[in-house]
This record gives sequence, C-alpha cells and structure tokens, in this order.
Amino acid sequence: MWLINTSTYQLRYASNSDNTPIYAILSHCWSDDPGEEVTFADMKRLVRARRKRCWKKLEEACRTAREAYLRWLWDDTCCINKDSSAELSEAINFMFAWYRSSLLYLVYIADVPDNEDPSAEDSSFRRSRWFTRGWTLQELVATAMGYSAVFYSRSWIKIDTRRILAHTIAAITGVDSDLLESRSAGLEGFTIAQRMSWAAMRETTRPEDRAYSLMGLFDVHMPVIYGEGAKKAFRRLQLEIIRQSNDQTIFAWGELLVAAQGDIPLAVIRTREPDRFVLSSFSVLARSPSDFCRCGDFRSVGLQRLAEMLNTPPIRKAHFYDTNNGIRIQLPLQHLRDRLYRAALSTILTHFPVCTL
Repeated sequence: MWLINTSTYQLRYASNSDNTPIYAILSHCWSDDPGEEVTFADMKRLVRARRKRCWKKLEEACRTAREAYLRWLWDDTCCINKDSSAELSEAINFMFAWYRSSLLYLVYIADVPDNEDPSAEDSSFRRSRWFTRGWTLQELVATAMGYSAVFYSRSWIKIDTRRILAHTIAAITGVDSDLLESRSAGLEGFTIAQRMSWAAMRETTRPEDRAYSLMGLFDVHMPVIYGEGAKKAFRRLQLEIIRQSNDQTIFAWGELLVAAQGDIPLAVIRTREPDRFVLSSFSVLARSPSDFCRCGDFRSVGLQRLAEMLNTPPIRKAHFYDTNNGIRIQLPLQHLRDRLYRAALSTILTHFPVCTL
C-alpha cells in the first residue's frame, strides 16, 4: 500500500507486512468533479496537486493526523495507482484489511454544516451523501472492528466519535449499534442477509463496485473485472461466499409475505411473480444487494431445531455448493397440493419462526 507522509506529502510504499507503519485513513465522498480530486500522479508533482480544489481536504486530513502524532495517512484518491490494473485489483481486495488496521479513521463529510446536532431528525448529517455510497459501508464496518473513528463537518470541525454517534448512525444505515460501538464479537455474529441488507440502498459510480465493495464484509477475494456488469459481479460474489459459508440466509431475499402453518407463522419469500414462474429462468441467487433491502432481521437456526418446528425429518447435511447445473442443497420439503412443494431454509425472521421459499 502507498502512504502519504503527513508533513512532507511524499508517498512511501509499504508492503503488506508487520513492518507497515501506523497510519490514519481519510474517508470522504469524491467531488462531483472527479478531476478536482488529487490523484496518485498528482502526488508526484505537488505543485500541480496544490492547484486542485480538493487539495485542501487532503491537507486538512494530514494536519489532523499530525495532531494525533501520526506520520502517515492513506486516502483512496491518491494512494492507489489506478493506471495499474494489478495495483487497483490488489487495493480493492485488501482495502477492508487496510481500514481495519488503521489507528485513526477520519471521516470528512463535506455536506454537513458546522455546529449542527447530528442526532436531530432533520439534520444534514442524517441526509449526508456519505451514508449512501457503496464503498463507505465497508470503511465504516471495518474500522468499527479496529481503533478510533472521528467525524468532521465541512470546515473540519469535529462532530463526534463513531462510538458516541453509534445509535444515530445505526438508525441511518441499519448497521447494528453494538458493532459500531465495538461491543460485538465482529461480523461473524451477523448473517449474510443482515450484512447484505446494509448495502441494499447504497450506490456506486461503477456498477460492478456494488459487488466489489462488499468483498471485505464477507472475507472473500475475487478478480476485479470492470466491464463484466453489476449482475455478473454480484453473482460471482455470492458464489465466493457460498464456497466459504453454510449460512442459508444468502437465499433469503426478495419480497416478504406472511403465511401460516397451523399455529406456526411463516415468513414466505416470493422471489418472482407466481404467475410468471419459469423454472428455466429462475435463480436462487439474488440479482443485486437491493434484493436484500427487507432482510435485516434474518437469523440462522440449526437444522435439528428447524425439523422440530416443521415436524419434518431433519436434514443431515448443512452444506451446499455450486455445480455446473446450479446450486445443490438439501432442504426440508412440505407438500402443499398436487405437485407443489415448499422448501424451508434454516433461517428465522425476528417475528416469524420459519422462513420458506
């Protein structure tokens, strides 16, 4: 990774090793005019870099880091050589780890005025563009597992720390406040559906980045292929997750309906319009993170417990995997009528004990 010296503004390359110096990280939204952002090439010619409108943002970040006695800073605009596809791919795959390893996380929110109450219902803080961007989600979550995080307004006035703002940020983003306050054990305590739901309403400039920006949340790595399209990128992400996890909430996406099985309420997922259901075009994988927008309350349940709840024989194998003919998985089936069956996932919704497809 490349780091900026907070006093001289010179770049230094640090390998991904135990010898990497301690550093701060700047998080921000890119300018509406990306040409005004300071780039990796600009840092080789500081005279040119200082002419750019966004130089002030970088300068203030370095000053703030220096005041915290930190000599080094990382910023995604100018610490990645985007002319090198290899460096860009490496940065995207390691970015979550870089954020998690930072000693200080500086969040600059240019669209929030100074001296505003961020918890107010109509605050600019709650409406900030920063909370709608895809990449800032992994930054927020990764640093919640690390050290200090501080938010700053447009004039670099301190708003407060992430820990103090945790409940307000949780209300804005859906991310659990315990995670934001560093009181949870980490991401392993949250299901795939929960983590996907955090990204459901976020956007990225490049369509594939909606998938690439989530790799760190699921601890997976995959090649970066710009031009493949958002749908293919997100499908590859889900398949990588499946290779490492038996969490069936990855299939718990779509429109939620309410049904009943005797005295047991059910959360039924309707992934397509029933009258237009065609087996040849149906996929159990979601098309984008948006499909998980209402899935933040999904939890996993053991196979034995699921069988007891449904009064069906237990499934012996929890694992599932991708084949050249689709996903292979064993699920308990309930006969509805004629040749129609319903499959139950080992997933529960907060208010509904069983989740079915």
